Amino acid sequence: MLKSQRARGERKNSIMITQNAENRIAKEHTGARAPVVVVLGHVDHGKSSLLEAIREDFRITAKESGGITQHMGAYQAQYQGKNITFIDTPGHELFSAMRSRGAKVADIAVLVVAADESVKPQTVEAIEQVKKAGIPMVVAINKIDKLQANSQRVKQELAQHEVIVESYGGNVPSVETSATTKQGISELLEMLLLVADLESLKANPEQPAEGVVIESSLDPKRGPLASLLVLNGTLRLGDWLSTPSSSGKARMIEDFQRQQIAEAGPATPAVVLGFLIPPRVGDVFRAFESETAVQEFVWENELKEVAKGASEVNPEAKLYNIILKADVAGSLEALEDVLHNLPQGEVQLRLVEAGVGEITENDVKLARSTTAVVFGFRTKVSVQAADLAEKEQISIETFQIIYELIQRVREAMEQSLKDEGGRQELGTLNVLAIFLVDKTRQVIGGKVVEGEVRKGVRAEIIRAGEVVGQGKVTNVQHDKKDVPSVAKGKECGLSFEAAEKVQAGDQLQFFVVRAPKK
Repeated sequence: MLKSQRARGERKNSIMITQNAENRIAKEHTGARAPVVVVLGHVDHGKSSLLEAIREDFRITAKESGGITQHMGAYQAQYQGKNITFIDTPGHELFSAMRSRGAKVADIAVLVVAADESVKPQTVEAIEQVKKAGIPMVVAINKIDKLQANSQRVKQELAQHEVIVESYGGNVPSVETSATTKQGISELLEMLLLVADLESLKANPEQPAEGVVIESSLDPKRGPLASLLVLNGTLRLGDWLSTPSSSGKARMIEDFQRQQIAEAGPATPAVVLGFLIPPRVGDVFRAFESETAVQEFVWENELKEVAKGASEVNPEAKLYNIILKADVAGSLEALEDVLHNLPQGEVQLRLVEAGVGEITENDVKLARSTTAVVFGFRTKVSVQAADLAEKEQISIETFQIIYELIQRVREAMEQSLKDEGGRQELGTLNVLAIFLVDKTRQVIGGKVVEGEVRKGVRAEIIRAGEVVGQGKVTNVQHDKKDVPSVAKGKECGLSFEAAEKVQAGDQLQFFVVRAPKK
């Protein structure tokens, strides 16, 4: 114990000068805030049990109802008069992307390792995530009450992965714990507060709120709900909010105990009602004073997404369109990450729409207009959607296991490549105006009346029902922004290269030609 205390004191002294400099800079407008802690580790090593034990014995009030972390993804505990915010992602432990996002928004990571099983594959994965996040780690050697418990073995195996605990001469604190007997819980909280003190965590409660979305869902009665973690500033009732994927107004704020509150300060988790659609988990959110400011923020992010999409599109690839619905935003995030990383060469996967909640009639209508397949993960299909899908022969497939859904999408993409080669019609545009003409290029304005137009595809020029020439689309614009494609019903501008000059009143028939699959 004395050695551990001396080691902590040495660590504290070694960073005192740096802390003093930071404190002078931040003193005028900032104050200390509670630490945000993420709990990581191998499945079944007791992460949730440990968090539950902390919640039971060190909750802020006695009125808290059970199951808080199951609905919100974060809660606060109190020790020695100081708050500690814990992030938990129940149901998402298998998704490494979710844990990685959690580590990035936290100040401290607790690595939970079962004393009777020691280091496992997901333990190693969690170690790497913490290292990438660049945050301090505290090791909780859990299940120390088990007969097979061997804390020395845990420390030795951690050392093989460059995690050297203090008792082995390193700088990583470790605490032996048991969620069953409550052994070591107080020591763990004390250690977290000590590490937080060394980190000198600061925030400015006077600023508009900034933070991260830690969970979101679509409540059948109340609408989109988002669990937010305020990292800086103060979130207030009536604030306008925006993320890269959604925006809205804070019409109701609840704390982690589901009690309505008027505001949430730094390091505080809160449930907010008021987003137009459920925001993506991991999105950064910001609070604004007006709707105009929100619109400007949304516009900037749309430009970034459009630029990214334009660089990734392959005009010669065959598109496989899907509409994806999931039970909660965390599941949706994990699915999108995996789908995005599927190999895409001759066939390109396009996510037409992704959302949270049951599959509705509107999803089927969108699938009909975009020739898409609807996939659902742990979600239901409304009666109206099922009836319309049967009538329109739209495919709807639902899954309970993420691997099975991904495997089905992969198989469907491969199957689409077995189609015969040749010309594939993409869409038709009515030419409304000619804006510029030079030797080989024209800038054309028109409306897509069938299918879609894509950058890089070829097109036939049709005049009075006859083909009079052929050319290539070198750029596509919609609302004065470069975009990879424009769908039916929308007007757009095209940069078009052809020997024959296009005239107002002409039609452009877009197509690609693929070689047969051998």
